[in-house]
Amino acid sequence: MFAVLKTGGKQYKVQAGDILRVEKLAADAGETVQFNDVLMLGGDAPVVGAPFVEGAGVQAEVIEQIKGDKVIKFVKRRRKHSSKRTVGHRQKLTLVKITDILSSGADKSGIKAATGSAPAGEAAPAAKKPAKKAEAKAEAPAATAAADDLTKLNGVGPAAAKKLAEAGIESFAALAALSDEQIAAIETVKVKPEWVEQAKELAKG
Repeated sequence: MFAVLKTGGKQYKVQAGDILRVEKLAADAGETVQFNDVLMLGGDAPVVGAPFVEGAGVQAEVIEQIKGDKVIKFVKRRRKHSSKRTVGHRQKLTLVKITDILSSGADKSGIKAATGSAPAGEAAPAAKKPAKKAEAKAEAPAATAAADDLTKLNGVGPAAAKKLAEAGIESFAALAALSDEQIAAIETVKVKPEWVEQAKELAKG
């Protein structure tokens, strides 16, 4: 009996006892893993999946984590000021030995599924994004409540008010509290001294 399985974007035809080099798996040497993406089962009664054979699986023992042969990439630009660059790469692989082919019941075997190894820290940004969104939602009502109509200042139109808001200045009090250094650091709009004086008066109510 043989099986055609898919892992790491490649397909392999395997039998019990075969030793394979597959794309790196998240498993240590000596562990038993199970490939659940079985495309076909061969034998006396062949079964072809659509696209996978339901309930089928291929179990394998991890022998060791290895690296493939070095691949050399050479780039040369034929120009007046030519350049050359040589880069080497060794693909990370996992050496496994096929131990068993299951035609059914693979989902109830309890064996760890064979999955690829993701780069370290890859999931961290996704975990932080909801927190940032939650903080933004929590701060939005407060900012809206404290915002003033900056167009009441002489010389400040809707466009200038929008640019001040982008710089984090949405109230008369915030504008009145700016120091000369802070005014110079604002790049979105040139804050005029008379705006600051008017904002001080309006902030007093």
